[in-house]
Amino acid sequence: MFLFISGPEIGFVIFIVVLLFGADKIPEFARGLGKGINNIKHATNEIKHEIKTSKDKINEDSNVSVQVKSEIDKVKSEIDSVTDSVKRDL
Repeated sequence: MFLFISGPEIGFVIFIVVLLFGADKIPEFARGLGKGINNIKHATNEIKHEIKTSKDKINEDSNVSVQVKSEIDKVKSEIDSVTDSVKRDL
């Protein structure tokens, strides 16, 4: 079931194409159609690659932000420990 088209309907469409373009133009038409489909597949693969690369970069950036946050938390705790001793002395 290809787009709800049966066998006789496909045959009729091929017959009309042969009548309109002639038997010598059909290979050129098919070749051009194949190149177009190939270009679309190539563009789709490039877009998928860009999305994957962007996703990896976002994950990498989030890992860096988690590391920075943990370092900031460590510094805060060290500062708190120093200020606690100063507060106790006062």
